[in-house]
Amino acid sequence: MKNGLVMEGGGMRGVFTAGVIDVFMENGIDFDGAIGVSAGACFGFNIKSRQIGRALRYNVNYCRDKRYCSWWSFLTSGNIFNVDFCYREIPFELDPVDFDTYRNNPMAFYAVCTDLETGGPYYARIDTCDERDFDIIRASASLPMVSHIVKVDGRLLQDGGTADSIPLRFFEKEGYERNIVITTRPRDYVKKKSSVSSFMAWLYRKYPNYARAIKDRHVMYNEETAYVYRREREGAVLVIAPDAPVPADRIEHDPEKLKATYEIGRRAALNRLDEIRAFLEGR
Repeated sequence: MKNGLVMEGGGMRGVFTAGVIDVFMENGIDFDGAIGVSAGACFGFNIKSRQIGRALRYNVNYCRDKRYCSWWSFLTSGNIFNVDFCYREIPFELDPVDFDTYRNNPMAFYAVCTDLETGGPYYARIDTCDERDFDIIRASASLPMVSHIVKVDGRLLQDGGTADSIPLRFFEKEGYERNIVITTRPRDYVKKKSSVSSFMAWLYRKYPNYARAIKDRHVMYNEETAYVYRREREGAVLVIAPDAPVPADRIEHDPEKLKATYEIGRRAALNRLDEIRAFLEGR
């Protein structure tokens, strides 16, 4: 029976997820496969390279750096998260990915993007962290309106959360029968229709299927969370979620809020460590 890890996005709220997976790594908890959406992909792939603390470290170190995430970056490059700094300079020079460990780790890792032509999800396996793989991860986290469209694998791609925010069904279809799902919202969170969704849909009117997915995202999200918690009640899923909204916002420039959110993630995992082990062992 294959064990899977499913990681929601949420921008820099994703340091909650970083706290959870660091506890997993510290305690030798492994998975056959993992899948991340947006920040869940950007931060979550560190579990495959087995780099404890890396996701928190670079977010804290650079959250106030205009080269990382800023309106300066958006105005000068068209991307609120600067492409060269986030996907070239940090992972290759400033806080390098352990590429050898990543490539030798047998765990499968996937990222979710949204295909602008179809409006549906595109699931891409990330095996080597080469240029194509970083483009996929970037596309998964490329937020509408404040990021360029990313062309990769012959597709036009953006934020994975638009089409599939919590890709549990996909992983079940891939044969992962026991799944841990990490969300960055509390269990009682219900997504409302965005006040700017109609404007965003108009901006992307050239891609009507994508525009429709943007407008209907709240419907998709609430249906997916309902499915996740139903599968949890059936015993097929274990959900790790914050008890209350985390301190960090989607875009966060306060390192103390990032640290606090990370610690909430760590406690959420540590407090249920025995339960997590028992679940993954089928006990």
